Amino acid sequence: MRTATVTAGGDRMRWAELPGEEPARVYVHGLGATSPAYFAEVAVHPLLAGHRSLLIDLLGFGLSDRPTNFDYTLESHADALARALESAGVSGAEAIAHSMGGSVAIVLAVRHPHLVSRLVLVDANLDPIAPVPGAGGSSGIAAYSEEEFLAGGWEEARDRVGPDWWSTMRLAGREALHRSATHLVRGTAPTMRELLVDLKIPRTYLLPEADGPLPGADALTRAGVSVVPVPDCGHNVMLDNPQAFVRATAVALGAAE
Repeated sequence: MRTATVTAGGDRMRWAELPGEEPARVYVHGLGATSPAYFAEVAVHPLLAGHRSLLIDLLGFGLSDRPTNFDYTLESHADALARALESAGVSGAEAIAHSMGGSVAIVLAVRHPHLVSRLVLVDANLDPIAPVPGAGGSSGIAAYSEEEFLAGGWEEARDRVGPDWWSTMRLAGREALHRSATHLVRGTAPTMRELLVDLKIPRTYLLPEADGPLPGADALTRAGVSVVPVPDCGHNVMLDNPQAFVRATAVALGAAE
């Protein structure tokens, strides 16, 4: 386990690291997840193995520290991730990032362009969404005030998301979970989609084929973003169909046989 201090208060981010060639690959998890649990199987697949790989937990999640005085905006997540990567001597990384992690990776590439050479976004959030009371995931969590969530809303969220997601979500700080969800549904200005369109690095967006066409896919394609449907999976593409995920990611990274 590797670690780096990422805040003035001494809070630390942690990651599992696999040795290999540069450029490094940085795997970034989604809301309530942890990168080793979500990406370990695919990171060691023969089509993706051989590169230095950092399976990193964002601040507030997994094995990283869970400060209660951190705001957990997408920008703050990206800046903390940047400090961890710089501490690790990473530059020009290939970022493979899921869901909320994809939003963080977009912001990272915009704010710290020397750190990211390529993006593979896995069903990432690109647009603001409305909080929805009673919904699962980020929109349901964001529908609570922070006071409501800490007072018992987290238990309702636990029951809605189910045991699989809760198995990693329970590791998150409750403030981290609520604030991250709130800022994720609020998004950025310009939006994550607009930021993605303006980036000049290679970009791929993977999504479940069953979800149908990605809204705005034509505009993304015109901007140079490769939009790739993956069969036989849900939102957790790398867990639901690891073989198809690996093939699509290898193509996106130029590593396919």
